[in-house]
Amino acid sequence: MKRYLSLALLLSTSAFAQSGPKVDLLKGLKFREIGPANMGGRIDDFAVVESNTNIVYAATASGGVWKTVNSGISWKPVFDDQPLSSIGDVTVSQSEPDVVWVGTGEANNRQSSSWGNGVYKSGDGGKTWTNMGLKETAHIPRIVIHPANANVVYVAAQGKLWGPNEDRGVFKTTDGGKTWSKVLYINPDTGVNDLVMDPMNPDTLYASAYQRRRTAFGFNGGGPGTAIYRTTDGGATWKKLSNGLPKGEMGRIGLDVYRRNPNIVYALVESEESGIYRSEDKGETWVKMSNTNARPMYFSQVRIDPNNDQRIWEAGVNMAYSEDGGKTSSPTA
Repeated sequence: MKRYLSLALLLSTSAFAQSGPKVDLLKGLKFREIGPANMGGRIDDFAVVESNTNIVYAATASGGVWKTVNSGISWKPVFDDQPLSSIGDVTVSQSEPDVVWVGTGEANNRQSSSWGNGVYKSGDGGKTWTNMGLKETAHIPRIVIHPANANVVYVAAQGKLWGPNEDRGVFKTTDGGKTWSKVLYINPDTGVNDLVMDPMNPDTLYASAYQRRRTAFGFNGGGPGTAIYRTTDGGATWKKLSNGLPKGEMGRIGLDVYRRNPNIVYALVESEESGIYRSEDKGETWVKMSNTNARPMYFSQVRIDPNNDQRIWEAGVNMAYSEDGGKTSSPTA
């Protein structure tokens, strides 16, 4: 009985629609924004206040910045009042922990990776934010703050994903972001993907340049512009490091420096000879440790245990862990 009643209602409704007055069903509807496309997205970065490790900031691909003050038991969004939500990096000043920097624009290479509008600074632990410029950098994967002077800040800018632009490389400020100098620039197609500082000599930094381009028909993640550079004078001059690294074109490179002995540097390199590379002389020479480099177009990061230079973590889509400096590794996630 219910089946026949439903059919009768359907036929009567259809007949009314054909013979009755015309009704514009869309007239009362208005377009509204329902993005971002990939919701919160990936966790691109996090920053810990080392003097109080209960306080952690997390940067998301398209969900803004979040903060916990109880070691992750609960989280609060702290960037929702800003005009965008795509984040590539969050960094805390360890000498002034209320000073927090955010680099906007996720730096991974997805078609859904949203771009940003520069760098933001908070002086009150994320309660309020000010845009400090570099608005055309598009994607910022790393910010490094001088350990003793919070006004000295370096920004690694990857630049546009879908085309060339000049606002990419390494930028430096010595006045807390009021003014900026571009201290490392390769070319309009090559930005800087990672940036690490010698913990015992803040004038020494390592930068991984990364040439990339996404188009409607594909993605090119690498080229002759990709390389590792080192400065020993706070960015005034840079030296290209290549002895022991792959001879051909390279793609994404992740870097880290060992805290207890900054002569030791690791690089996670994408190339035809992909793998973990280790240097024991500040990058002058490199030795390949393994072939590990899982899906580098996403994260491609390497982290060294602060108390053991043989214990490292390699991050791609999956996390790998090594106890022997990268010679062998096991997946952890």
